[in-house]
Amino acid sequence: MCKSKIPRFSAHLLHLALFGRFVSKKRENFAINENFSEYRRKKVLIAANHFYMLYRFRRELIEDLQSRYEVVVAAPFQTGEEVFESMGIRCTETKMQRRRVQVLSELRLLQAYKRVLCLEKPDLVLTYAIKPNVYMGFLCTCYRIPFYATVQGLGSAFQRPWLSCVATFLYKLSFLRVQNVFFENQSNAVEFCRRHILPPEKEVVLHGAGVDLNRYIYTPYTAHDPPRFLFVGRLMREKGVEELFCAVRRLWTEGFHVHLQLLGFFEEQYRQEVDRLVSGGMTEFFGFQKEPLPFYQNCDCVVLPSYHEGMSNVLLEAAAVGRPIIASDIPGCREAVEHSKTGLLCRAKDADSLYVAMRAFLALSAEQKAALGQNGRRKMEREFDKASVVAETLRIVTAEKAAPQPRRVTA
Repeated sequence: MCKSKIPRFSAHLLHLALFGRFVSKKRENFAINENFSEYRRKKVLIAANHFYMLYRFRRELIEDLQSRYEVVVAAPFQTGEEVFESMGIRCTETKMQRRRVQVLSELRLLQAYKRVLCLEKPDLVLTYAIKPNVYMGFLCTCYRIPFYATVQGLGSAFQRPWLSCVATFLYKLSFLRVQNVFFENQSNAVEFCRRHILPPEKEVVLHGAGVDLNRYIYTPYTAHDPPRFLFVGRLMREKGVEELFCAVRRLWTEGFHVHLQLLGFFEEQYRQEVDRLVSGGMTEFFGFQKEPLPFYQNCDCVVLPSYHEGMSNVLLEAAAVGRPIIASDIPGCREAVEHSKTGLLCRAKDADSLYVAMRAFLALSAEQKAALGQNGRRKMEREFDKASVVAETLRIVTAEKAAPQPRRVTA
């Protein structure tokens, strides 16, 4: 029996030796791969809720990132993905309900984000808007992938008590390992700190997305008869369109035949109201316009009576062109407007206050209106230059930080 055990023992030794050689070979290969990964181009994944809006407001940042990293963008395929593809950026579709919350839809989005992480294996992730921030942020937290989030305003999620509690919990969960969070106004950053979602040292407040001063050039002011008020944005309750329509009707009733121009998609509930205003000669509806610049240049004043904003790009663009502004006195609007110097502020959700502001604007001379626009342009040059915003974002995102080793993501 002893003799029969010797060959078996020798066989075991041979197996162990072969296994040891196999492991050492694997380690050599792993070391080679690790060394190779140091020289490969790192990959950045950008998760957003709309391709076109990402392109319109973050193009310069993405172009700078593309010069340093391989860039992949994940968002719902609607419009704009072809522009990124023409830039040589790969796009992957992640379907989502932007304005509704449905359990199955949210789970599918979470699974879609997991598949993207598994397939792309990014070194860094940037997220924009609440759903990418929460769901992609949660997965990056789980798999220890460095990520940076941008809060583009609190939106309706923080307006209702029960929804506010849910949003706070989800943000806390998702931001446990976030590198930094970019805010578009100081008030939003203070609110996150007050709710203990984020420690102050991880908060970075930028001047929104900034405005391209070379694209939105100053255009000398021209007064029109009748005066043209311009609204740019989605026609929805939270943008203050009900107060706007009420104020315009009141002005017409009092003999001020102003002309309201509307740019943007409208929610179905406002179709009949818009049709009535158009048929009454009070309003022109142009629908969604990819290039609003000519409308800024040919209006007297831009109006935005919004309920909440991160930082209104519409106001930044209008001010850069040199147009006076009437906007709600809320975070995300008041930063872009100096009352009585670059425009006028009114109370949110208050049609009377909006009417008073519009009426006060009409009482100004053409020279006073032009002065408001000139002051607005100078303010944009001083505070909201997109080049400065992009440079600060890149400085933070590309800074070398000690980050935990990513865990393997499996589908």
